[in-house]
Amino acid sequence: VQLQASGGGLVQAGGSLRLSCGTSGRMFINNAMGWFRQAPGKEREFVAGISWSGSSKGYADSVKGRFTISRDNAKNTVYLQMNSLQPEDTAKYYCAAARGSLVRTTTPDYTHWGKGTLVTVSS
Repeated sequence: VQLQASGGGLVQAGGSLRLSCGTSGRMFINNAMGWFRQAPGKEREFVAGISWSGSSKGYADSVKGRFTISRDNAKNTVYLQMNSLQPEDTAKYYCAAARGSLVRTTTPDYTHWGKGTLVTVSS
C-alpha cells in the first residue's frame, strides 16, 4: 500500500475531524500531496494541496478558513484538519501524490491515490 488515508467518521455539524495519510517509506518525500473528495453522484473535487516542503498550500474556496493541510516528512504523513464541518462536506476523502513538488489542484496532476476514508457530517 503506497497511500493509506484514515481518520474519517461520523461527526455533527460544526464538529472537527483530522484525516491522516500515511505513505510508504519516503516514496513521496519530494512530491506535492493533496486531498480530494467525492460525494455520491458527484465528481471528485480538489480540497487542498501542499508542496513537498510544506511551505506552499492551496485550498478550494469551499473549505478556505475551515480546513488546514499539513505534512510531517519525518513521519511520511500528510494531514487534513477539518473544522466547522457542514453536511455538504460529507464525502469520501482521498489523499494523493502529485507529479512534481509544487502545489497542484487538478486530478490529472496526481499520479498515486489512496483508497479513501469516509466523512459523514450530520445536521
